Amino acid sequence: MPRFFADKNNISDNNITIDGSDAQHIGRSLRMKIGEELILCCDKIDYKTKILSISDNEVCCEILEKSPIISEPNVSLTLYQAVPKLDKLELITQKAVELGVAKIIPVITSRCISRPDKKGFSKKKERLNKIALEAAKQSGRGIIPQVWDILDYKTAVKSLKEHDFSFVCYEKWGIPFSSVVNPLDFKDKSVGLFIGSEGGFSESEIALCEEMGIKTISMGKRILRCETAPISAISIIMALSGNI
Repeated sequence: MPRFFADKNNISDNNITIDGSDAQHIGRSLRMKIGEELILCCDKIDYKTKILSISDNEVCCEILEKSPIISEPNVSLTLYQAVPKLDKLELITQKAVELGVAKIIPVITSRCISRPDKKGFSKKKERLNKIALEAAKQSGRGIIPQVWDILDYKTAVKSLKEHDFSFVCYEKWGIPFSSVVNPLDFKDKSVGLFIGSEGGFSESEIALCEEMGIKTISMGKRILRCETAPISAISIIMALSGNI
């Protein structure tokens, strides 16, 4: 059954309205008809609905039943990703959303090869958020994770520290995830995860993280590519916290 995200402002009484590009997709691409059913998601609730009317600009649906979404992790994971070449950031965004992250924050570190400024990144961010939206639809997420504006390193570390648990992955030293991730400890908590770009982190950057109380994590004896590391680390956290 087709599945789309709905705006809570478009829910009234027993009806939900879908507008914009999703309405066009339902009518033109999927060629759905009045009386057919689809799933609309809003605020971690799935609404089973029946189409009442269709136009190019709007699809009006009747709510048949609703149920909590069970696909959302019980841990809120934010990925702080040192900016790689932007095609890699697209892959990371897609897979991170599929695996369950709540948001993605690009960061400029000392060894980033790609160094877009905030203004130049705005169009790219729009595309990344479209990728996040499509990944959220495909994977049955209950929310649409957002890609944020780029942060500088020091600002990112301060933000990272605000989470209930915060980790930075480093290839030279660190402790394994298995020693710090416990399903009971992580339930309903926020986790910040910092991953480097193609050049990794400098020792001074890791030292700043450790001064702030951020745990340094080792991903093993092999050196992972910057697009492989976040996928692996997110998977490990989700598995160890009981979300896979």
